[in-house]
Amino acid sequence: MFFNSFTFFIFFAAVFFGCLLLRHREQNWLLLAASCFFYGAWDYRFLLLLFLTVTVDYWAAKLIHTAQDQKVRKRFLFVSIVFNLGILCYFKYANFFLENALFFLKSLGFQVTPVSLRILLPVGISFYTFQSMSYTVDVFRGRMNPAKKITDYALYVSFFPQLVAGPIERSTHLLPQILSPRTITFAKIQLGFYYICAGLFLKVFLADNLARLVDPIFATHKAQTGFCYLLTGYAFAFQIYGDFAGYSWIAKGLGAVLGFEIMDNFHLPYFSKNPQEFWRRWHISLSFWLRDYLYIPLGGSKAGSFKTVRNLFITMLLGGLWHGAKMTYVVWGLFHALLQAIHHLISHQTTPLLSSKYYIFVDFFKIIFFFHVIVVSWYFFRAEDFSQVQMIFIALFTNFHFSLTEHSLFMQKIFFYISPVLLMPYHPSLFLTEFERLSKRIKKSIHFFKLCEI
Repeated sequence: MFFNSFTFFIFFAAVFFGCLLLRHREQNWLLLAASCFFYGAWDYRFLLLLFLTVTVDYWAAKLIHTAQDQKVRKRFLFVSIVFNLGILCYFKYANFFLENALFFLKSLGFQVTPVSLRILLPVGISFYTFQSMSYTVDVFRGRMNPAKKITDYALYVSFFPQLVAGPIERSTHLLPQILSPRTITFAKIQLGFYYICAGLFLKVFLADNLARLVDPIFATHKAQTGFCYLLTGYAFAFQIYGDFAGYSWIAKGLGAVLGFEIMDNFHLPYFSKNPQEFWRRWHISLSFWLRDYLYIPLGGSKAGSFKTVRNLFITMLLGGLWHGAKMTYVVWGLFHALLQAIHHLISHQTTPLLSSKYYIFVDFFKIIFFFHVIVVSWYFFRAEDFSQVQMIFIALFTNFHFSLTEHSLFMQKIFFYISPVLLMPYHPSLFLTEFERLSKRIKKSIHFFKLCEI
């Protein structure tokens, strides 16, 4: 059941009107039932795995909170982490690790028979696994008390607006909203409506249409010109932004209509001037999760430059692998780790060469330059394999041929789909602010004309 389907519209309307008629506890039961129905609509077998995750982490957090011995608390935390990572690795990465192990043995001269496990990947497992795992860690760190009722915790893990595509909500943010009575107001419905419309625009108009231009280029290994690959890189940069940000904004809008506040997950990422700023703007819930639960526990940036670079590479390597079980994702993560490491090493050693009045031009150049660096990284993310990556970069540097008759229609289509995003405010709340200002001006004008009539 996709967010941009008519079926989901009927489903959400029923849930919304049900919440209007029910009290707080009954609302939670309805939302939990709706979340189970929504997730089970993909495949009812996925529900069993979701319930297992909820049960293990709920009781692990309970035992962590009640245990007095620190070693015992660590053991229960260890059980939770191993269980979550074990489930995630089996369902998402078993075939990936198996294929690479067989390839390694084959490279050593062993005779191996290709083997592939028939594993069905549960929808959204990367999102809800990280979300559930962060809960037990937060309870262990004393940042929150465990939920008293397993149904409340189940709703936190399975809340359908952000279950399958994020954002990865923290228990310290979403769980208190589940436990406390919520009010559905017109202002929240209005805000949610704009987030939903903006998200649908990004997903349906921007991402889906650009996908029709991008997918055929990557579906074939037929070499294209460098200029064609450059245009495709631009198109995919906005396609993936439309996909990820679109779903995140729809989730935020659905939550707002139901009385919840879902975190922002994207904030003008292509206006970043460096890799550190980019990861504060792109997939914010994931990047901050990796920072708080992996990078900082490894030592962060407080243990010297060498260990900082090491921690960056470990974090971004796992961040790349989180997106999918392909070596191209791993290299994409390492590419961003290299960018982060370079930025870390040079950021404290440079001094301004220009006066402050030229900063706006320098910042503009940084934004344009770093956007193209990000486009380069997207080739690794989107390519089917490394041979295609090699073909793309060879064409970019040796066959950068432009033909007006060959590329003009492709350019027009890309510009047509991207230009509204460039012209409109990027953030729905900005649009809402402008809309409210315009509404006030219209009301003042109407009031003025009424006075004139008198």
